[in-house]
Amino acid sequence: MGKRQVKNEKALKEIKLPETNEEMFGRVIKMMGGENLMVKCQDKIVRVGRIRGKLKRRVWIRDNDVVIIAPWEFGKVAKGDILWRYTLPQVEWLKQNKHIPLDF
Repeated sequence: MGKRQVKNEKALKEIKLPETNEEMFGRVIKMMGGENLMVKCQDKIVRVGRIRGKLKRRVWIRDNDVVIIAPWEFGKVAKGDILWRYTLPQVEWLKQNKHIPLDF
């Protein structure tokens, strides 16, 4: 086994915003097991989010985390992919710069 890599602080300070009209902010409501979780999106719809393979073992997502979710084209109302998870300082920055509401 190799040593665990330590990420530099520049990677942690980097903030990704939703790029397309399809991507939106969401808050994790409940973990459903495996790679699935319930997410309440900005448009007030509760979707089942799936953690992408790229993030699955690298980023741990818990209840009340703010994430970027991209609804699926064929199941827009019900399901979507989780693209990014924000840390607590990043969420505060998003609220201060009015990307998300203060009570989100």
